[in-house]
Amino acid sequence: MLNVKREEERTTRERILFMLKQQGTMTAREITGELGLTGMAIRRHLTALEQDGWIEVREARATAGRPSSVYHLTDRGDSYFPKSYSSLTLELLDELSDTAGSTVVDALFEGRRDKLLRSGLPQMEGHDLAGRVEELARIQNANGYMAGASREEDGTYVITELNCPIVQVASVYKQACRCELELFRSLLQADVERTECYADGGKKCKYQIREVSGN
Repeated sequence: MLNVKREEERTTRERILFMLKQQGTMTAREITGELGLTGMAIRRHLTALEQDGWIEVREARATAGRPSSVYHLTDRGDSYFPKSYSSLTLELLDELSDTAGSTVVDALFEGRRDKLLRSGLPQMEGHDLAGRVEELARIQNANGYMAGASREEDGTYVITELNCPIVQVASVYKQACRCELELFRSLLQADVERTECYADGGKKCKYQIREVSGN
């Protein structure tokens, strides 16, 4: 994810994202006029942003003449701008814990675990452990965890997550990490051990996976 900077520190592509956030949609001509660069240079930046999933282009019909191509932010592009979702979630969880007790908070995380389990189980059907590991890594990667899977020389598997979208919540409410570990064990039908945890100060989350003894 890009880092939000002061205006004078922004790259051309970051300035384009800011302009689209402010204006909603803009044509390449409008962006060129705002930034004072050549049309060729602007289109090169727009192409790169589109290929990387930060922006999209669509046809907008003008009142007269030919339709024009306008650019707008994708969900990923909008995620460039800071959100307070984690802070709000923590405030709500704190309030819930104070008023209803920690058991209710536990139930919330367990409910989320069960929902993810129901969603993920169909994708595990028909796969051996290697296939289930790959499927789980794909699921986690699609959810923003920057996950990857590998096989060790001893035949065990490793899933590594370089990002944790809920790290602020998980740093306070360890139920999140506990439920994720339980989810992995259920989806993979394997022995799973977390050897490094982002929410505990690690640089990533890392899971060691092996066949259940006796299988």
